[in-house]
Formats: sequence, structure tokens, C-alpha cells
Amino acid sequence: MPDPNDTHWAMSPNRQKALMLAQRAVSVFVYDAVRLEGINFTLPEVQTLLQGVTVGGHKLSDQQIAVNQGNAWKLLFEMIRSERFGLSPACATELHSVAAKEEALEWGGFRSGSVLIAGTDYEPPEASMLPQLFDEMVARVGALNDIYDQAIHVFLTMARCQFFYDVNKRMGRFMMNGLLLRHGYPAINVPASRQLEFNELMLAFYESGDEAAMNRFVRSCLDERVIRIMKE
Repeated sequence: MPDPNDTHWAMSPNRQKALMLAQRAVSVFVYDAVRLEGINFTLPEVQTLLQGVTVGGHKLSDQQIAVNQGNAWKLLFEMIRSERFGLSPACATELHSVAAKEEALEWGGFRSGSVLIAGTDYEPPEASMLPQLFDEMVARVGALNDIYDQAIHVFLTMARCQFFYDVNKRMGRFMMNGLLLRHGYPAINVPASRQLEFNELMLAFYESGDEAAMNRFVRSCLDERVIRIMKE
């Protein structure tokens, strides 16, 4: 495992290569994302769904969630190639309109009411505060020097503020990876095999707001093989 404190693990930014690696891994990204949400698809089933074919033995709503994730990745790649991606409410809500279609109470816009997070007494901020909190998140990113610190801060802030009624952690990871890919660094995938560790650390983070442990965890999820290819 690479040292997560070694800023970019000696990688040089290469947008074309980072995008290529992410595109080839989309089915794995989607598989792990839905497994983290408790939806038990196999990787071949996810690959089949992303090819436009339904699979038996699963609820249509679960299949929609997987397809939404694949479509959101396609949109993210298009945004990056066309130089449209940025840390803006417009980009976040456009991605959410695809990622959360028919899943969230509302999709394509910040939530208009209050939400709770299961398993913690922490209460996300009121809906009226969300635009200001998004601006503060962007300002904080500008004050950080390390691209991975910047990207992980986006993920964690979006998860803790709960800008949307649902799909907040997934949206945080989309925005995190959009920032990384735009700057030529590889996307980070949280593997479903580390679900327990992920859930425990996220609950602790919701309570404390301290990003240190989650920052280390997210960095440790970057595939060593991807680092090697980026360094070639």
C-alpha cells in the first residue's frame, strides 16, 4: 500500500490517462457504490445492467439505482472533456438529476427541507444554509494546497451537509472524483469489501466533523495498480 501521506505518490497529472482508467473501471465503481448502499448485485449483473439489459431477481428500483450511477459517470466524463465541470451548485445539481433520478424525494436541486442521518445524533444544517455552506466548501478547497486534501474535503463536506434529500455520499464522491479527474489525477473508488470500516469512520466523522481519519481512509482506497500506471 502506498504511503497515504505522500501527497501524490509521485504521480504526474495526466488527464487523458486518468480518464481512460476511470472509464475502464466504471462497472466496478458502480458495483461498489450500490453494494455500499446495501444492494447486492454481482459485478457481472452490474456490467449487464450498464449494457442496457435488465437482470432477474432484483427490484426494478435497485436496477434503476445502478443504471443511474453509470449514467452519472458518463455525464461526469462529458463535463470534464467539455471543460464544464467545476465545484459549483450547477454542476452538482446537474449530476444529482441523473444520479438520484426516481430515488431521492427530489432530484436536480438542493433539498428544501430537513433530513436526518441514520445511526448518529448529528443533525445536518437547515436547508436555508446550504448555498452559503457550498460557497464555504469551495473557499476551503482554495485554501488547501494538496489536490487529494481538496477532493476529499469536497466528498466529506457534501456528505456531512447533506445538500440533497438522498444520494449525498455518492454525490460527494462524484464531485470528489470530478475534481481529481479535471486536474489529471485518478479517481478514488471505495471498495465494498471495506464497507464496515467506511461506515464506522463516516459515523464518527458525522459526529466530530474531524476529517483526519476519513482522509487517511479515502487515500488508502486508491488502487496501487492505478498509481503504477499513472507513473509510467
